[in-house]
Amino acid sequence: MKILVASSYYHAQNSVRPEAEMFIEMVKQGHEVTVITQGDAEYTERFRACGVKVVDAYPTKKICLSTIKAYRAELNSKAYDIFYAFNSKTIPNAAFACIGKKTKLITYRGTTGGLYRHDPSAYLTHLHPKVSGVVCVSKAVANDVKKRVWCSKDNVVTIYKGHELDWYTVQANKPEEFGLDSNNVIAVCAAHVRPSKGIDVLIKATHFVDNPNFHLLLIGSGYEPYFDMAKDSPMSERIHFIGHRKDVPSIMAMADFQIQPSISGEGLPRTIIEAMANGTPSIVTTTGGSPELIEENKTGHIVPVKNAQLLGESINNMAKSKERCSEMGHKAKIRLQRYFSSSETVKQHIRFFEKLTNK
Repeated sequence: MKILVASSYYHAQNSVRPEAEMFIEMVKQGHEVTVITQGDAEYTERFRACGVKVVDAYPTKKICLSTIKAYRAELNSKAYDIFYAFNSKTIPNAAFACIGKKTKLITYRGTTGGLYRHDPSAYLTHLHPKVSGVVCVSKAVANDVKKRVWCSKDNVVTIYKGHELDWYTVQANKPEEFGLDSNNVIAVCAAHVRPSKGIDVLIKATHFVDNPNFHLLLIGSGYEPYFDMAKDSPMSERIHFIGHRKDVPSIMAMADFQIQPSISGEGLPRTIIEAMANGTPSIVTTTGGSPELIEENKTGHIVPVKNAQLLGESINNMAKSKERCSEMGHKAKIRLQRYFSSSETVKQHIRFFEKLTNK
């Protein structure tokens, strides 16, 4: 099968690796893959070394004539079966390049919300008439997209991004770095803060936490609006704002559990996946695809959005026993390996491609 891909590979390695390694594996299985991306992207060298053809052409805007010409030229060079476009810049340009071509255009969707039939800009992306199918990062995203698209809803599918444990396994930080010790029960919340992340709900939840040995580490930027709120918490001295860090996976591996209090907009959070790979269980909310990663009371807990009391009760439940957290974390690692592997992702993509092309 001949597959053309348009995406960006400028992002952090853990962000792009599941996608990039999928295409490398497709080449190993005998498929022909061409990736159109930034020529100086970090993954370009690995792509070429593994037999993936790379074309240096990335759009500067949603309608970029030079990029459309580059896409069109590649489509004219051979009979591609699939053109797989991944983001808000590559999808519109790929759609226009595909006009008059038999190549099936597939788009990727990673978040819920923001896609509406009354929005003209949506017809440049997933609602464009040239789109034959949409691959969604989670069932929650797929259910949202199915409400909007005009193409067959059977062609809107959930395929989880594939992961391997050794991509994320890191050496855990020491609690002493944060003025703590191994006897403390430590939870982490890592976020680039915006209202959808539910930080206010998390801080309200600390009013219901009754374990005097529990400490909460808040990692990332944008927490300033919540400083005063944290001071009013009965455990204010045990809430630690530690700012932006480059070693979040290592801090996550140190923690007994991690918390995702989001109230909207989640696709399939990478922080949960990184935690699972390092044997750290999670408390998540019912928004987006987060609940699809967690087995309730086996690899973590799932609580309703915006419910501070139930979130606090779940924190208490987890904080009762470090041994129980460790047991749940081990099961989370097994779950990631079993149900979210890269080999399974490749298998499901090829099956979907064959369905669309009737091969």
